[in-house]
Amino acid sequence: MWALGTLGSVILVLLALGQGVDAGEKGPTGATARPEGQSASRANDANDPNELSWSKWDAAVKDPNDPNELLAAKQNAVLKVLQVKDLDQKTKERIMDKIVSPIFDFPLMSQLALGRTHWPKLDPAQREKFIRLFVERLKALYLEKTTSYTNEKVTLQPAVQKKNLVQIPMVLLSEDKEITILYKLHKMDEPSKSKADVRWKIYDVEIEGVSILLTYRSQFDDILRRGTVQDLFSHLEKLPSQ
Repeated sequence: MWALGTLGSVILVLLALGQGVDAGEKGPTGATARPEGQSASRANDANDPNELSWSKWDAAVKDPNDPNELLAAKQNAVLKVLQVKDLDQKTKERIMDKIVSPIFDFPLMSQLALGRTHWPKLDPAQREKFIRLFVERLKALYLEKTTSYTNEKVTLQPAVQKKNLVQIPMVLLSEDKEITILYKLHKMDEPSKSKADVRWKIYDVEIEGVSILLTYRSQFDDILRRGTVQDLFSHLEKLPSQ
């Protein structure tokens, strides 16, 4: 999908890679309710017998209201996992998934990827299935590339805040080339009951000025204009390389 062939172009991009939201080009505005199909990740983690085996790798974020600290902490946590030699690849992928997933607003990303043209046309069951398939696609795109990690250097720059939206630039040095990446985050409207909960979540990432969500939106729009929702599901069910 993107002409970036290293882990630095995928896992670091996607880390360090609401029903009331208008799914347009300008991003989230007042997302308070979650779309159908959002997983209760923290509840599931509490019942995960392997939680302790991955949680020790996760980052401690002192100030969850600081989006720069959040991204820097998560980025460092993932890099540490990648550099451990005595962990097999599948274990690394599972740990990184646990570390990274909480900082992404996957339901909102799913809604924005379809946009105001197609999202309202889906019924609740279709929305739930689309979110599940889209999230699986996003995760597959970065987890399958982790074996290509070659110690790329990254530099996070200070966040630029506009109301409840924040943009955090990052420069990735890969094979003597600088790649500019822009993280777009929004602040969760509902106050968290836990100090450990993430207050800021990523809803889009730009690579060299190209939005991941707008790229997907163009693909999905083409599929839905030519075919049906089932055609879109069939497309998403295929492996990313297919």
